[in-house]
Amino acid sequence: MAQQFAQIEPAQRDFILRQHVFFVATAAAGGHVNLSPKGLDSLRVLGPNAVAYLDLTGSGNETAAHLRADGRLTLMLCAFEGPPRILRLYGRGRVLRRGTQGYGRLLAEAFGGEEPLGARQIVVLEVDLVQTSCGFGVPLYDYRGERPALARWAESKGPEGLEAYRREHNARSIDGLPTGLLEEEPATA
Repeated sequence: MAQQFAQIEPAQRDFILRQHVFFVATAAAGGHVNLSPKGLDSLRVLGPNAVAYLDLTGSGNETAAHLRADGRLTLMLCAFEGPPRILRLYGRGRVLRRGTQGYGRLLAEAFGGEEPLGARQIVVLEVDLVQTSCGFGVPLYDYRGERPALARWAESKGPEGLEAYRREHNARSIDGLPTGLLEEEPATA
């Protein structure tokens, strides 16, 4: 049976921190719904009503475009090991672009100042609803480790190559919405 909470409870926080993968869902009016898997130890619980993840350069940047257009963001985590559980975090999201003050501050506070090559932004979710459900239909999987492919790809591109890739592939969504990745932001962002 699904249960709803106004904030992330301590047991839910522990569950979140044990998971190796989570899913991010966003949408903008009239466009495609985006659902993306994330991992690589990138998710942090900032408090009872906030989480953030360090987002690495990828083939697209739908989340940033959708957050600019609409702001709604849902994260879902499933137990693939141990007792069955699904946890969803609903709320409003925002993007802290790499190089901004907000990005640097949160990188230091939540990620120990460690920025992997290929980092492009931090996505922050202000949580207004937490929902848990049974997860009985989620299969059991054994975690074997992180894939090294993304880090190797970023290393092969190098900083300049990553910047060029982001300009070409991450500036607009598949529906043509701007992601904000190339725009100037105020120094307080």
